[in-house]
Amino acid sequence: MRLPCPLSLFPDPAPLVTLIYWRAFHYDRVLLSLFEVGESFITRIRAFIMLAVVLIVALMASPPVWGEGEGGLKGASFVPQWVPQAQFVGYYVALDKGIYKKYGIDLKIITGGPDNPPTSLLDNGTADFASVWLSTAINSRAHGQKLVNIAQIIRRTSQMLVARKTSGITTPQDLNGRKVSIWSGDSSIQGIAFIKKYNLTVKIVTQSPTVNLFMRGAVDAASAMLYNEYHTMLNSGLDPDELMKFSFYEHGVNFPEDGLYVSEEKFAADPALCCAFARASIEGWLYAFAHPDEAIDIVMKYMLRAHVPSNTAHQRWMLDKMRDLIIPDNDTADIGILRQEDYQRTAAELKATGLIETIPEFNSFYKNCVKK
Repeated sequence: MRLPCPLSLFPDPAPLVTLIYWRAFHYDRVLLSLFEVGESFITRIRAFIMLAVVLIVALMASPPVWGEGEGGLKGASFVPQWVPQAQFVGYYVALDKGIYKKYGIDLKIITGGPDNPPTSLLDNGTADFASVWLSTAINSRAHGQKLVNIAQIIRRTSQMLVARKTSGITTPQDLNGRKVSIWSGDSSIQGIAFIKKYNLTVKIVTQSPTVNLFMRGAVDAASAMLYNEYHTMLNSGLDPDELMKFSFYEHGVNFPEDGLYVSEEKFAADPALCCAFARASIEGWLYAFAHPDEAIDIVMKYMLRAHVPSNTAHQRWMLDKMRDLIIPDNDTADIGILRQEDYQRTAAELKATGLIETIPEFNSFYKNCVKK
């Protein structure tokens, strides 16, 4: 559990400092009358007391960077982008199978979503670690948030825009003047970059967690992840041949997505803990890929606890697609590595589309916690 800050009882420390100072002033008057010491001596005593007070208050006002867990473990918290689902199964497997504890971490997983954006929870200290898209993290760092990547889990994007061919949309330019639904907040960056890349003029509609607007024909194109919303469209009765997919990967807006992030301050305070979290998470993913049925059972258990509706078939589809994104061609050699070329391409695209003005320096942004 987190250690409380004693100064929390005093939201403004100034009255506390003033109180201690005047009590000290009272007692030095007593010293002066009883022992007839000089004013210079009292002045030195008072200065010493004030210095001690300032140091004590400063220490009290600085809460511990890391919490303490149970059984001598280090306490930490993690927030994914969304509610429990197979997109994050590796973390739930690592938690459920005791992998984090094996690495010395007493981990709590916080439910993500639009009300709990990971970058905000990192910034305000509610979460120690977060799963964040690379484009979002670069954008945040470029605008002053000091977060660092400690493992890049997904190597390429699976995001796309999907339209019905019957609407006459077969090229990006056909989207001009159309209604396009895009997720809000951090999740909008890649879609906006795609629109700016082709100089499109579209009416952007905020997309909810469902694809209902698209299914009802209220928008002409919708955002989708290959492992999630696209599969939902197929399960709703649409045939793949009916749909036009604008894969951001194929259109050069390839922003590798989920990576693991921590604040620069917390990494500096305990890099060993941060790297232990990254390695434990990767071990959780590899266990999930090796034991898919067990992994689905685990994540479905957490979904049930969070009252998230789903079904085993959809979660299995999601896990299969996540495997393709995390270890393409079953290549585990570079799992967790953020390649500099991927970083530079993503950052350059963000700059070209006007989303950032300067590109953060790679070595400050990325800390290699995977390769020893």
